Amino acid sequence: MAGAADVVVAGGSAAGLLTAFALATSGARVLVLERSADPGGRAGVGEPFVPQAGHAHTVTSAGVTLLRQHAPVVLDALSAAGAHVLTAHADDGLPALACRRTTFDRVLRGIVREVPGVEVRHGTAVRGLTLDPTRRRVTGVVSDDGPAAAGAVVDATGTRARSVAWLSAAGAPTPTDWTRPSDLLGFTRFYRGPSGPLNRGHGAGGVWDHFAGVVHPGDGDSFSVSLGVLPTDPVLGALRHEPAFTAAARATPWVRDWLSGPITPISPVRAMSSPPNVLRSPVPVHGLHLVGDAACTTNALLGRGISMAIAHAFRLAASLPDDTAHEFSEPWYRHAVRWDRERVARWTAVLNGRSVPLSPLWRVDSAARTDPKVRRVLARVLMGTDSPESLDEEWLVARARDAPPAPYDGPTRGDLVRAVHRVEEVRT
Repeated sequence: MAGAADVVVAGGSAAGLLTAFALATSGARVLVLERSADPGGRAGVGEPFVPQAGHAHTVTSAGVTLLRQHAPVVLDALSAAGAHVLTAHADDGLPALACRRTTFDRVLRGIVREVPGVEVRHGTAVRGLTLDPTRRRVTGVVSDDGPAAAGAVVDATGTRARSVAWLSAAGAPTPTDWTRPSDLLGFTRFYRGPSGPLNRGHGAGGVWDHFAGVVHPGDGDSFSVSLGVLPTDPVLGALRHEPAFTAAARATPWVRDWLSGPITPISPVRAMSSPPNVLRSPVPVHGLHLVGDAACTTNALLGRGISMAIAHAFRLAASLPDDTAHEFSEPWYRHAVRWDRERVARWTAVLNGRSVPLSPLWRVDSAARTDPKVRRVLARVLMGTDSPESLDEEWLVARARDAPPAPYDGPTRGDLVRAVHRVEEVRT
């Protein structure tokens, strides 16, 4: 028998651990069941515990603020492990946490294991849910260790949201998915070395008219370089090869500055197809709650995943048995869908040798480079402290519309293609 708890959390990655912490510090007894073997101290120095941990992560201002309010012990432990709280003066002091995901998970796992009322079991997968006779209320789970009774179950299993299949198998109603593709192929490599200049608040680089190239500082002297392209790009798919990745990174303004000093690569180039933007409707079964990517997934380029998981965790702890994840997530999902639609249209046009006029969202981004008032609004949205609906305020739309286009400061498509072709010809 797996035992009984007030809450069973299915999934022991960041979202599940944050939820366990939030619930336990509110007085609940929490059992966390994670299907993967315990990585011990490996995560943070070796292979990532979850696939997405091998890519760049940011804890935005919204997440940092919540940790300061509800979990200062987590921030203190992360700081002791080398994480840095960054304050970007151009963004009016909005903080962000510079920390690799592997370090974040390792530190969080150590803290949660010491929280009274929490038990974490690795190597134990949840296989299904137990329901009352009406099939409208969860009474627990069935795991590799047997049944576990619980007053509530939290699905923190990531983008697949395994509870949807568990509900279906039990003949219970399931939530509805709202989904739109993100159409992004990303490549990331980690380095150690001296810091370079920042031009995007807490990062360096840009999202240009045909690709993205961004540096994120990490814990200690680590940093990541991430390049994003369309999955259909016939040339830049070669970025999975280290010579092509390095050539493209060195051709990218601001990113190249981080690679000009005495740096040491500490990871291979990792490729990842960004999952679609997904928002799940409120669960139609009482006592089952979705958090993190199980509740809402948005394009990785926007860097909201960890901060949204933090918000889900502490909102659930404050509202249980009610669930506010859907209500909270919907504006961010809609913004991601809109941002992706306009980004893909622009990148596709450039890929095909066409030009397109600036969309309203891209006009705001352009105006933010020269207009401090526009930059302030955009920064607060990107850092999660203001709703995306702020970007549609009449004064901002008018100001962005009337602003002269900012000069293009990224590499042209031809520049990038030539840089990649040169090293690919040598490699082959």
